Amino acid sequence: MNLENRPPTATHQAASAVSPTAWVDRKFPAIPPDLRAQAQQLSLLGVDYARTSTGDGGELYLTRFGLPFWKHLLPENWYAPDWFGLHRKRLQGTSAVYRVPTRNIQGRALDLVVKFSRVGEVVPVDTLTVCQFINAEFNSPFEEFALLMELRRGRTGPRAIRILTQRPLAIYAPSKRLALWQTGRSEHKIQAKIAQHPGVEIDILREYVLLFGWVKGLDAVETADYWRLDTQRRKGFLSQTNSLVIHELAQKGYRVVDMKPQHIILRPRKDRALLRDRHRQIVYALVDYELLQRTPEHEQSVRHASRQFYLWHMARRFDSGRAGPLPSHLAAVNLLGVDYVFGQAESTGGWLWVVGKDPDLFNYFLPERWRRTPKKGLSTRNHVFFTRTKDSVNLVWKVSRMGELPCLANTSAHRAALAHGFNSPFEEFALALELTRAGVRTVYPRAIYMTGSQRGEPLGPADDRRYRTLAHLRAPGGEPVLRPDRDYITVWGFWNGPDELLAADDSRHYVAMNARQAQQRNLIQAATVKELLATKTRRLRRNGIEDLNPKPDHLLVSFDAEGELLLDAEGKPDVRLCNFELVRHLPADREPVGCAS
Repeated sequence: MNLENRPPTATHQAASAVSPTAWVDRKFPAIPPDLRAQAQQLSLLGVDYARTSTGDGGELYLTRFGLPFWKHLLPENWYAPDWFGLHRKRLQGTSAVYRVPTRNIQGRALDLVVKFSRVGEVVPVDTLTVCQFINAEFNSPFEEFALLMELRRGRTGPRAIRILTQRPLAIYAPSKRLALWQTGRSEHKIQAKIAQHPGVEIDILREYVLLFGWVKGLDAVETADYWRLDTQRRKGFLSQTNSLVIHELAQKGYRVVDMKPQHIILRPRKDRALLRDRHRQIVYALVDYELLQRTPEHEQSVRHASRQFYLWHMARRFDSGRAGPLPSHLAAVNLLGVDYVFGQAESTGGWLWVVGKDPDLFNYFLPERWRRTPKKGLSTRNHVFFTRTKDSVNLVWKVSRMGELPCLANTSAHRAALAHGFNSPFEEFALALELTRAGVRTVYPRAIYMTGSQRGEPLGPADDRRYRTLAHLRAPGGEPVLRPDRDYITVWGFWNGPDELLAADDSRHYVAMNARQAQQRNLIQAATVKELLATKTRRLRRNGIEDLNPKPDHLLVSFDAEGELLLDAEGKPDVRLCNFELVRHLPADREPVGCAS
């Protein structure tokens, strides 16, 4: 069967239920008429929201649970200074969590649990927990809601076990930026990250407030106090209750890094018995999710399904025949001849362009899926990193040098590079795809991310030519695509085989290294490297293109699953171009710069 026409297998179909790509929630209620004109439905990591602007310039993301109460959840009805400070009640714990009633709207008030997100902060857990979960990080607001919704659906583990939780109502993002000391986040930790990776958008100064419904009852510690248990019975009760919830969470495929009795809400009755269900099991609710995780086994299963879904769709990303209508929060755009699915990265306020026509691929490239995963530097001079995303996708991301002045050792190449300047991300992608169509092998361009906050360079870029010459490139709202006050990151596929091959059999991936590394490891000879550079220069030139800075580490050679060097039709090492910063169309009136043919 032709791979391009083969329908998704059961594995792919299962992946759609757990992948971060599904954007249609059949249970999402109709947006009320008086909100419809100002709200937009969108999906983030598999959760549908109605996003609306608030009167203070912030944004409110309403879930299907919160949408019927959208007026109650507007910040002026619970967060106004004359209301929040007077009516809030601090709840026990290390985080900033409050119980707050809303104003009375149409004869009804809601009891809310208001929690300020701690994403980016140091996790304050005990030494034993640190040793067990050394890489634990607080979930981002949208990741927290996604995991909670997944847990509530309960599609994994025994059907008889049902984990009750608070209802996630909304995420509120105030417009006001805080001073760093006001966020409660680690200034040293964040500044170290910024210094190490200045192109990574961390957006630590944006506050996120998560709104949950109040769950009636007492937590396990309060229950022990209510029963006036002595020390021994109290210890046994709290230990047993905690163990029960940990066990049942694990049965469903989840865990909480800092699980404690204060996270468990019980319903003690007047006869000192706990409320039980019809199966005589204790009824409880879990109420803290900022460190909620999947168990390693469940995480592996979800990642595998999500990766298969990704590979199948990536192999068909330009197929207009299968691309359905876009959700309203995404737009199809074409920039410099390249098709993209465009949308906002809600967690940072940045913009994202994903190559192709498939909206199911958009969420895979949201910055929270790859910006905080472990990275490996691929260059000693530039900000280029390899990472494996939270969806088990191998990517390379590069901080664009657009706006900087090139500095090359070769005098003639340096003059040509200065005259041309570093390409914009959109020029890089357009050139890569143009060469691919012409039969010149390249790595795969995947996505372009524009950071949400301003870069700290008040004097502007040293070279502003790209911002002027490409000023005609516009986002769907009419704003310029290239903004000198933002950083841009290009995201490329980590080359380990053709998309079509990996979609058919993910186990037979290639191993790649650049030509310089291959020579240093004596896998190819110096003469071969020189020949590869000359051949690549000729092939580029035949297509009216040249690389102003041809280098061995811009060429990738591949080894198959058996460790054999991959050869092209002429019996030469098969190479792929992996750097497009200084690639350009040949000027009609100039001699090309580069290797002699």
